[in-house]
Amino acid sequence: MSDIRIFAFADEASANIDEQIVAMKKNGLQGLEIRNVDGTNISKITVEKAKEVRKKMDDAGLITWSMGSPIGKIGIEDDFEAHLDECKHTIELAHILGAENLRMFSFFIPNDKNPDDYRNEVIDRLGKFVEAAKGSGVDLCHENEKGIYGDIAVRCLDILKTVPELKGVFDPANFVQCGQNTLEAWDMLKTYIKYFHVKDAFSDNSVVPAGDGEGNLRVIVPDYIKMGGTCFTIEPHLHSFTGLDKLEQKGNESQLATRYVFNNNEEAFDAACNAFKALL
Repeated sequence: MSDIRIFAFADEASANIDEQIVAMKKNGLQGLEIRNVDGTNISKITVEKAKEVRKKMDDAGLITWSMGSPIGKIGIEDDFEAHLDECKHTIELAHILGAENLRMFSFFIPNDKNPDDYRNEVIDRLGKFVEAAKGSGVDLCHENEKGIYGDIAVRCLDILKTVPELKGVFDPANFVQCGQNTLEAWDMLKTYIKYFHVKDAFSDNSVVPAGDGEGNLRVIVPDYIKMGGTCFTIEPHLHSFTGLDKLEQKGNESQLATRYVFNNNEEAFDAACNAFKALL
């Protein structure tokens, strides 16, 4: 287990990059899946800001593992050319930050439409992302996400087979929230997965610490490691609620409140890290 590498969306601990670094160091993490920097999404920061962040990460002995980008997280009917330019900019930033991965998506489908009707358009657009990344050394990694074409396992498999240059990111909580059995999804997709998002959930959409929900992490994580998987990104998505202790009579707090709601973002981030370490 000594080769396990744990990263995080540390913007859930703080919007400030310096405080993100403190949170990662405190929890013994190896680095960052970078999503927001000082209140700005990673796809929108300047080259100069990226160089500033790289220096801070290097000085702290941390790496940027992946660009937690919103690429592909637009409607399938939205303007694509401007979004493709954003993808190219994010790839440029990945080089500066030293990130070998770029997390991306496969477009939101209108709620009243059949995703299969948009399959060819999705594949065509993903191919253009791949072309933009060609020769860059940056892997484009598709994440399953609620509401996009690749939300359930069978469509994720379609994407990864049809566009083999793409890698997969496995997010158990997102599958749970789509009504997708995670064990079935894992069996279908595991040979295509480059890395793992550590996030668990119940089917009522509530996100909980790793191993406490319906994502089957206690089965899937060991199998991923057995297959040689080493890289995990913690994505807490846990609720912080300052003043919770003042709203319920001492001793009468609900189990859900006391277990899954935290006083602040830092506490929620630490709880997510600790839960995953305990699961390991």
